[in-house]
Amino acid sequence: MQQNPDRPFQDPRVASYVNDGRAFLEQTTHRYDLILFALPDSLTLVAGQSSLRLESYLFTVEAMRAARSHLTAGGAFGEYNYYREDWLVDRLAGTLQQVYAHPPCLDSAGHFARLALLMDSLSSDALRCPGVWQPISAAVPPPATDDYPFLYLRDRAIPGFYLLTLGLILLAALLVVRAAAGTLTPMGRYLDLFCMGAAFLLLETKNVVQFALLFGTTWFVNSLVFLGILIAVYLAIETARRTELGPAWPLYAALLLALAVAWVVQPDLLLRLSVVPRFLAAVAVAFVPIFLANLVFAKRFRDVAASNLAFGANLLGAMVGGILEYVSLITGYRGLLIVVGALYAAAFALQRLAVTRPGTNWRPAARA
Repeated sequence: MQQNPDRPFQDPRVASYVNDGRAFLEQTTHRYDLILFALPDSLTLVAGQSSLRLESYLFTVEAMRAARSHLTAGGAFGEYNYYREDWLVDRLAGTLQQVYAHPPCLDSAGHFARLALLMDSLSSDALRCPGVWQPISAAVPPPATDDYPFLYLRDRAIPGFYLLTLGLILLAALLVVRAAAGTLTPMGRYLDLFCMGAAFLLLETKNVVQFALLFGTTWFVNSLVFLGILIAVYLAIETARRTELGPAWPLYAALLLALAVAWVVQPDLLLRLSVVPRFLAAVAVAFVPIFLANLVFAKRFRDVAASNLAFGANLLGAMVGGILEYVSLITGYRGLLIVVGALYAAAFALQRLAVTRPGTNWRPAARA
């Protein structure tokens, strides 16, 4: 823009904001005559999350409603980009129709890498349409949502290429562990730690995407999430080291209760809060389960007979958790909490089985 002879950003009427687009819509109090999403296609994934793109939360039906709420009485919303699939144009247009209660204007050119401009307004007098959207697809795909923000995935399914790649990764991991540790049979007594590893990685994934929605898909937000996770882990380790935690079942019960609270408190409830209360509430909802999960892990790990096998089982579980992350392509991100709860319930059952079954080499740790 510095080479632009008109110097648009030096005009006193222009205010520049460098921020995540969805976060800006949630935080601003201004209204505009025109809101335009111009070529928002980053081709970049959110750090720590393999399915979420930087612009994913701009195209959800909730984001379109947020944009609508910032239009003046005669204001208009528009978005344009190059699209290779007709069903993608239909999905975006169908989203606008759901938000504005009538079909949007559509101006497009070309077939492959089709350029399409979609515009809509609450006012019937705001726009003069060269053409009105008519569905091309036999069945218009449903809008993307904050829970299921996968705009470029037509159906709720894991693509075959993903399944093949994930299967090869898992096979390679098993071969490496087999070569390094020999038979995997001794790890069988630490299946509860395997489940904990898978559940914890899914819990981390859920927190990354939730904070991206609440505060923006920026490196600063991601760094806050990972810092919060590390602090929660440290506090859990220190708590386990300095106190007698007692039996495991109250910790598991508290953890499952915290996961239930996270299920009930959906992101749209938090988005209604101002930034500071939203941050405090999000920290409580996200990191209390992390803290409790690490208390459970620390107590269990303290009692293992072979720390190398136990830690290996936990790491292998974390790798499987990374694969289970793709279940969100079917269930949405909220559904991951059910998987997390099921894995921790399985860990508790397996731990109880290990205590009562003979020949498992279970030994309570001695207190210093």
